Amino acid sequence: MSAGPSAVPGSNAGALRHVLSHLVTPLLMCIGMGLAYLGAFHAPEPHDLRVDVVGSGPSAQVLAQTLQDKGDGALSVRTVADRDTAVDHLMTQQSYGAYLPGKSPELLVATASSDTSATVVQKVFTEVAAGQGAPLAVTDVAPTADGDPTGQGLFFLMVAVSIGSYASVAVIGGAGAVLALRTRAALAIGTSFVVSLIGVAFAGPVFGLVDHGLGGLWAMAWLYSAGILLVGVGLHTFLKRWTTLGVMALFVMLNFTSSGGIFRPELQPGFFGALHSFWNGAGFVEGLRSHVYFDGYGLGGHVLVLALWFVAGLAAVGVAGLAEARRLRTAAVTPGTTADPSALPAGAAPAAAAGAGASPRGDGADEEEEMEEAVGV
Repeated sequence: MSAGPSAVPGSNAGALRHVLSHLVTPLLMCIGMGLAYLGAFHAPEPHDLRVDVVGSGPSAQVLAQTLQDKGDGALSVRTVADRDTAVDHLMTQQSYGAYLPGKSPELLVATASSDTSATVVQKVFTEVAAGQGAPLAVTDVAPTADGDPTGQGLFFLMVAVSIGSYASVAVIGGAGAVLALRTRAALAIGTSFVVSLIGVAFAGPVFGLVDHGLGGLWAMAWLYSAGILLVGVGLHTFLKRWTTLGVMALFVMLNFTSSGGIFRPELQPGFFGALHSFWNGAGFVEGLRSHVYFDGYGLGGHVLVLALWFVAGLAAVGVAGLAEARRLRTAAVTPGTTADPSALPAGAAPAAAAGAGASPRGDGADEEEEMEEAVGV
């Protein structure tokens, strides 16, 4: 017997409501990405960008003060006694350019620290040298590897590792909803290991982004990826189908923009500069720079940032475990449920007590839609 005429409009209306409810996620992604990326990158301007003028005489002091005054907060200009001190400041990332005045003026930069910052500094001192009627010689004391001429390859490596990590959260949380939390956490650790190996392959043999230090790069990639995955798996217990949006906000919108991979904090608005001091993407990018190009200077602090995010991931999984156990106990005593904790296999997931984690639609469609929403940006 065919369905009545009213059945089709009702079915269409329900399907339309379902589609419209799921359009909220990509629209929020659009708003979030626009605010984050355009807010961080649309108008980079230097502020308190540290540069040195080499020299101890009155002329060096006057030049430094003039640049400081004309910069109106864009530059933080200091004088240093000699070239060796200037190089040391560059290699410890205490400054981003050093100008040696004279008949043949020279500018020292470290492009491995930030190519965009070096470009800004070069523009400033090219004008200074031109005002003195002399061409400017530029010396790069910390060049990048041949496979990464712009110095931004490490940033895009972070992008690849990040996407592999946060997209896997939706798969583990959705398709793995019937698994015990400790199994999902173990999958997160294992996935992070695979993602980190992919990152090493990209950085080394595939693209040659670095020419040494692949072991340390792998360790930081694993720690970074594991932190993302554990945080995401923990959040999935509470956010469900909103997990993708949540991890994108944390590990794309706020993460990529504050990492310093394109513009360092001295070229960004203060909000992103503040995030740079403790966000995991900044820890990863700056840690790799320190490890590969600056003899490990400051590496401990960057690794500490990654380790703290890993610990935060473990804490998120722990809180999720308590929440799932409480839900299981509640389901066991709620009339009309079939959950019986004593009858469950050892380590069975709380979701199993409520019908093997089936979606409200009864066909696992919510989990499939969640995985489809885990888009890479």
